[in-house]
Amino acid sequence: MMKTLFLQPPSFDGFDGGAGSRYQAKREIKSFWFPTWLAQPAALVPGSKLIDAPPARIGMDTVVQEARRHELCVIHTSTPSFASDVRVAQALKDANPGLKIGMVGAKVAVQPQESLLKGAPIDFVARNEFDFTIKEIAEGRDFAAVDGISYRNSEGVVVHNKDRAILEDMDQLPFVTEVYKRDLRIEDYFIGYLMHPYVSLYTGRGCKSRCTFCLWPQTVGGHNYRVRSPGHVAEEIRLARQYFPQVREVFFDDDTFTDNLPRAEAIAKELGKMGVTWSCNAKANVPRETLKVLRDNGLRLLLVGYESGNQQILHNIKKGMRIEVAKKFTKDCHELGIKIHGTFILGLPGETKETIEETIRFATEINPHTMQVSLAAPYPGTFLHKQAVENGWLDADNAELIDDHGIQIAPLHYPHLSHTEIFDSVETFYKRFYFRAPKIAAIVGEMVRSPQMMKRRLREGVEFFQFLRERHRDAA
Repeated sequence: MMKTLFLQPPSFDGFDGGAGSRYQAKREIKSFWFPTWLAQPAALVPGSKLIDAPPARIGMDTVVQEARRHELCVIHTSTPSFASDVRVAQALKDANPGLKIGMVGAKVAVQPQESLLKGAPIDFVARNEFDFTIKEIAEGRDFAAVDGISYRNSEGVVVHNKDRAILEDMDQLPFVTEVYKRDLRIEDYFIGYLMHPYVSLYTGRGCKSRCTFCLWPQTVGGHNYRVRSPGHVAEEIRLARQYFPQVREVFFDDDTFTDNLPRAEAIAKELGKMGVTWSCNAKANVPRETLKVLRDNGLRLLLVGYESGNQQILHNIKKGMRIEVAKKFTKDCHELGIKIHGTFILGLPGETKETIEETIRFATEINPHTMQVSLAAPYPGTFLHKQAVENGWLDADNAELIDDHGIQIAPLHYPHLSHTEIFDSVETFYKRFYFRAPKIAAIVGEMVRSPQMMKRRLREGVEFFQFLRERHRDAA
């Protein structure tokens, strides 16, 4: 077995670009997701090491020293971070010329040829799901015998091997918590709406929904929701509790954990027996009876992608959600005491000044506990990217989706709506939602009841206003 380093490289300060982040950018409140997509193959390679540099504040000197001690380095990359990651790969190659370097992630999965041509130090890229692909390479197999990779042959010609068969039996995958315990400091991972410290993992991959903007189902995971058995999930949670007794919450990072309601209820009942507090991603259509079962068995919060308050935009992006259904779902959650972190996207196809106003009104009406506003990001491999290129909505200058500091830009524009108008609407949205008397009173009440929450919200407030200042600086 080759001595293997799994790496999320150093990049922008506070850049949430890890191998568990759906949209790679510097957040309004500093946050880091667990590098689950790297931890999973790392769990398959004995003796490997995982370095997640940004949350651990690990710099290039340390990474270069580690690279000298390894034979294979697997780097997770993304569209926003690719150019920076190639520079890191070159530094590692310079320090250790014999080091084999491979890249994984949605970017190289959908653009293998372009990635290899633009990344001279890259020896191979792994397409689609790459767990067992990397395991075979670490075992020393010849590149020509490994399904699911693209690589340069001895003549420098790029070769694309056949696709790897998609993994159906998810119980074959070992527990990522073993790697978390071995290589990570879980306190480094923070998400504003989750209790700290938290731990996140996947109970399945793929998503039935066809949202045109969503990255993972269109590039790596697919639209068939392949799942681990409830018993397998429960076994890992028991192990995680043993390894991390300080953890206050478990987050299930499946694209849509509620895609399979009977299974979601079965897992919840296993967690209920253990007294686990947990949260997950959900679509805004879960029936009240299921919500009650989940709540009664430890569910605290749902992360819900509402995206827009305009029905036509939801049709345009193939969200498969009705506004009235989302309103009833949210009302049910409020009544059952389930908190919601709502996510919204501005700048999607069909967006106008009027629809932005409609979405802001919708968000204040349904009133999730917390919310996040993102800018529509056309990642390569998504239908939204194809639309943007074909219609001239995406300028070449905005293809990396972030600015020089890692902050999300407004990459899309329309004849009736400019980059600047979309970009500026994010700040307007946040202020209109949070600077309301009822919301301010709720936040203050939360802080008064909990000294820990007081400290946390004050810190988040400082980071939020700093983020706004940086946006103003970059827009100037």
